Amino acid sequence: MGGQSTAFPLHGAPDTGLLRHIRRFSWIYAPSLADLGFAVRTSCAAILSLLIAMWMELDSPQWAPLTVWVVAQSSRGESLSKARWRIVGTLAGSVAAITLMAAFPQAPAMFFVCLALWIGLCCALATLLDQYRAYGLVLTGFTSAIIATGAIVQPDDVFAVSVARSSYIILGVLCEAVLAVLFMPNMVERTRAQLQARLDDTFHATCAAIPQLLGMTAPAARQAATGRLLDRIMAFSGQIEFAALELGPRNRVGDHARRALAGMLVMLAHARALQILSPRPDASPLPAHEPPERALATWLHDHAPPPDPDNMAAHAWQPVAVALTHEATVVHDEMLACQATRHDDRFRFSLTSRRHAREAVHNGIRSSTAIMMAAVMWEITAWHHGPAFISFVALIYGLMATRENPLVATLPFLKGGLWCTATAAIMALWVIPAITSPEMLLAALLVPMTIGGLAARRPQLAGHAFSFNMFLPVLIGPMNQGRYDEVAFLNNALAFVASIVFVLLTYRLVIPFRLDVHIRRTAAAINRRLRHLAQSRDRTNATAWLGACAASLVRILHQATAVPQPTVNACLSEQIGAMTVGLYIIRLRDMLRTGALPPRAMRMVALFLARWQRGQAGPTTAHVLAWLRHEQTRPHAAHDRASLAEAVACLHIIAASLHEHEPDVPW
Repeated sequence: MGGQSTAFPLHGAPDTGLLRHIRRFSWIYAPSLADLGFAVRTSCAAILSLLIAMWMELDSPQWAPLTVWVVAQSSRGESLSKARWRIVGTLAGSVAAITLMAAFPQAPAMFFVCLALWIGLCCALATLLDQYRAYGLVLTGFTSAIIATGAIVQPDDVFAVSVARSSYIILGVLCEAVLAVLFMPNMVERTRAQLQARLDDTFHATCAAIPQLLGMTAPAARQAATGRLLDRIMAFSGQIEFAALELGPRNRVGDHARRALAGMLVMLAHARALQILSPRPDASPLPAHEPPERALATWLHDHAPPPDPDNMAAHAWQPVAVALTHEATVVHDEMLACQATRHDDRFRFSLTSRRHAREAVHNGIRSSTAIMMAAVMWEITAWHHGPAFISFVALIYGLMATRENPLVATLPFLKGGLWCTATAAIMALWVIPAITSPEMLLAALLVPMTIGGLAARRPQLAGHAFSFNMFLPVLIGPMNQGRYDEVAFLNNALAFVASIVFVLLTYRLVIPFRLDVHIRRTAAAINRRLRHLAQSRDRTNATAWLGACAASLVRILHQATAVPQPTVNACLSEQIGAMTVGLYIIRLRDMLRTGALPPRAMRMVALFLARWQRGQAGPTTAHVLAWLRHEQTRPHAAHDRASLAEAVACLHIIAASLHEHEPDVPW
């Protein structure tokens, strides 16, 4: 089976509108084996957890399959990471719910105010974290709301409700884990091979892109190509944590792989510096028969500008090319270290992104405001399903809190929720009442859950499938001793759909996220950090700086469709320029800190960095550069001549970038 339709003989038929419409659903009738395996495995795990919960006669067995769909991911490492943080978040949320109920047993106003503040705090702090650590924190918040609202009618039962909800979570995690182990044999060997293959592919792509970037004179094309490669590197970096989990404890493969990816970022920054110094529009591509690091070194040597005493760029090319070649060698060595686990390996390396505190505050305010508004609506309407409405609002806010643009993510979530409601209506009102055995229940649920699992593997449908898969068991509500009647189902479905609409409206009305404002805020933050790099006490290294800048740039690129293209191009140019300039500011700072320059040159570099910290380096850069060029004519030892050449190259690249971005960036 393939990703497109190969089972149906449609390729020779006329391309009519009907056939195009049929091909849109090829992911259902002709899925790939990997997609079908994921969908069937997860559906069976969800149904198994439901049957076990019903066999144990738990009061709300539908929460167990919800946990399976939340935890299940395409790779075992992702599932392990998410399951671990889900258990931690659930236990912490249970404790928080019991504490809130015990603190305000007869004070509903204070209870909801404190619950809203607690959920807001969890969402705000989660905005500052990465990966599933953020998910564990928001899970703590909405688990508190689910348990507290579930026991709000009978506060004395809050401990029993907490134990029941925790049991569902653990049951769902165990079922997903058992079936994943059965469906994924030889996980360690396969994961190591996949990681190495992806590292090789990314390294080849980076090396091959460098001659292309040096030959591109059109800024928009060069920035777009760089942005795509940065997106690829940062997406891979975010997945390394999961591969390391699959490989087992006490290994440093993830650290070596992250260091290799950070080295690729450094290579791109050096390549941008070479493009500033001397573009090569007529350059040939790398030869395919050599290892990429050797081919790149040969290419840089063959395409270096001819020596010219009057050409400053020719003199600056050599130190930057040497640094680029050295970094490619480091990347190659780190990739070799990923091939085998050494027990005496103590290497550690992290590549994290930087988040804005203001966005975290905004996220917390939105979440707190939404919970308090939902509580006020329940107080005014006295709706019987008001607690369910509040718990749904808290749950959806927790799920959306860590998204890059929550407003954009909520729209497909709403569409998937509507499909979920329609499917659940058919199942709950007509199919489930006719079921008399567990085998029939399995057969009835397997079809819609498998379709939802297939949709989850499609990038354009993942947002829809997210809500469909999670809430389908909740809306169906299978029970041992009864079933939903029409009124109960309609009230529960109304609470679910109304909560999504309510969250969508609050995201639009309460401090809405605006990408253009985020771009300006990011640019201002990068400029502040860029000036701060020149301080002698600053410990930011090149890989940390480039990783943080690349993560911010990739986040903007993911949402770039909502912003005019000139604004996006200006943002790309500015941030890529800042990445390159920051790399050479760090190098000058480290040379000054280690005393690598002659005394007279150290004083001039120190003057430049001091002016840079105050944002007054523009007029000074050319004078310091000219003075260092004059200093090169004096007799020096070989080491001093090399360090002076490197300092001149750094200042020349910084000066060229300042001139290029002079109208836009207040460096």
